[in-house]
Amino acid sequence: MNRLLPLLATSLLTAGLLSACTSQAPTASVTGEVFYLQRMSLPPQAVLSVTLQDVSLADAPAIELARQQGTVSGQVPLPFRLDYNPQQVDPHHRYSVSARIEQEGRLLFISTQHYSVKLDGSDQPLRIKLDPIR
Repeated sequence: MNRLLPLLATSLLTAGLLSACTSQAPTASVTGEVFYLQRMSLPPQAVLSVTLQDVSLADAPAIELARQQGTVSGQVPLPFRLDYNPQQVDPHHRYSVSARIEQEGRLLFISTQHYSVKLDGSDQPLRIKLDPIR
């Protein structure tokens, strides 16, 4: 029995270290809702994509920090929540949220305005207006 105690203690210590290594990074979130003004229902196959991006570099593509994408359930306004790692946030960079609705790869609605977020904990829930694609 006495020989098993050191083995048991080592096993518990190893398990604790492994769980600490595999624990998830801290998360923060940006929340809000997406809407459009047209009086129409979305088709059941419509897909909403909302993206949080670092838009600091003018001559380079935006860097995606978080994305929520899925089939639309219900009608507008459509809620969203973007979970991101705050350790990836640089306070000197600019961040933006954009959204779009597609059906079978065809774009139906897209945000055409800039929706800036600070990612410092002061952001209020966003209301993102989508415009139709003609």
